[in-house]
Amino acid sequence: MKRKYISTIADTLRECGLKDGMTLSFHHHLRNGDHVVNMTMDAVAALGVKGITVACSSLFPVHEHLIGHIKSGVITGLDTDYMSGPLAKAITGGILPTPVMFRSHGGRPRAIGEGSLKIDIAVVAAPAVDAMGNITGTEGPSACGSLGYIIPDTQHAAKVIAVTDHVVEGGLSRISIPHDVVDHVVVVDKIGDPAGIVSGSISLTRDPVALAIARNAQSVIRASGLLQDGFCYQTGAGGASLAASLFLREDMRAMNIHGGFLLGGITKYMVEMLEEGLFDNVFDVQCFDLSSVKSIAQNPRHVEISADTYANPNRKSNCVDFLDAVLLGGTEIDLDFNVNVTTDSNGNIIGGSGGHNDAAAGAKLTIIVAPLVRARLPIVVEKCTTLTTVGSTVDVLVTERGIAVNPARKELADKLRDARLPVCGIEDLHDQAVRMTGKPRPYERGDKVVGTMEYRDGTIVDHIYATK
Repeated sequence: MKRKYISTIADTLRECGLKDGMTLSFHHHLRNGDHVVNMTMDAVAALGVKGITVACSSLFPVHEHLIGHIKSGVITGLDTDYMSGPLAKAITGGILPTPVMFRSHGGRPRAIGEGSLKIDIAVVAAPAVDAMGNITGTEGPSACGSLGYIIPDTQHAAKVIAVTDHVVEGGLSRISIPHDVVDHVVVVDKIGDPAGIVSGSISLTRDPVALAIARNAQSVIRASGLLQDGFCYQTGAGGASLAASLFLREDMRAMNIHGGFLLGGITKYMVEMLEEGLFDNVFDVQCFDLSSVKSIAQNPRHVEISADTYANPNRKSNCVDFLDAVLLGGTEIDLDFNVNVTTDSNGNIIGGSGGHNDAAAGAKLTIIVAPLVRARLPIVVEKCTTLTTVGSTVDVLVTERGIAVNPARKELADKLRDARLPVCGIEDLHDQAVRMTGKPRPYERGDKVVGTMEYRDGTIVDHIYATK
């Protein structure tokens, strides 16, 4: 009988044939509470293996620990969809010998499926595992809900390891990843801290600027004519986006509209709309808070989906292509409606696409919500510092001082003007911002390329350079 349960991560990696130069993949559903990436790379270092590429769907401040493994040569490559915190700062400074490959949440499973991202060992932070090796994210002391981003990895990796702190005797009733793709299971004291799932700005805002933006976004959706029965919707987790969603909820009640599905990273506000009966389903690739973790475990209409189903452009169908509207943020938007969510205006890495360019490409109506000025810098710029989402997929920029519509969407601009919304040219918003802040000096970039920006279809659209 094949030995599935092994006592330590190091022994399991050895059993899987770990060697120099391999690619190990991970996922980010425990977000800033994740322990598994760090403890696995510690085991790799203890085995004396070097030259590893870490392919993790997102990296957070908790992964500062990896900096030491980069300095020692254990890690020589990174492949991710999002990066923030001290590790991102070190990458911007040029610590890694090779550029980080930045993908989108839909581009990552596309790359895995077509073989351009080849995974030797996939490591699953598994909140619960049964005796056969079936995995779920919805049970156990470290439950994180959906495991959607690691599902494609487990289907294509040469070996799959489940690292868990909760073994269920007698079998799981709900399975995220089936036993027949799992080679080995390791039981550890703790795989992470679920409190770390709630990181970033996942809370309602009282900021009057953000609320004004939210009201304008609500009005744009209403005036577009898309808010009808069957309405399908995704939003980011920023304050203005969440407020706009609650305003939209008011509209749906008042207009007696019943929506189709809610999509993306899921928050308690989306769960509340599901439970109120405003939507048929929530399709969940990632839980953003503990309320959504509880919901996906209990509500059959709260459905776990894989990253393939969410946004892989190579699949015959995916959820983002059925979106009516999506609200997204941006650190910069330029005069061609291109959007940057990867770096700040000084070239420092502070994020990444995640599902940004996937949802923008799929939705009938893509709205960027942003203040005109942030930290005394204009958000509307002549040219984005880093290109994340191409302007041809963006329909509207909503600010507190006006609404700019992509010139390619003239019929939409006419509808918004008919609704007496404050439509203006994006050049007008840029001029307003510069009058408020003065024209910022362009940042001085270094010569070393530290990041490669891959669009969801595999096209390289930009590079990130080390800062001086």
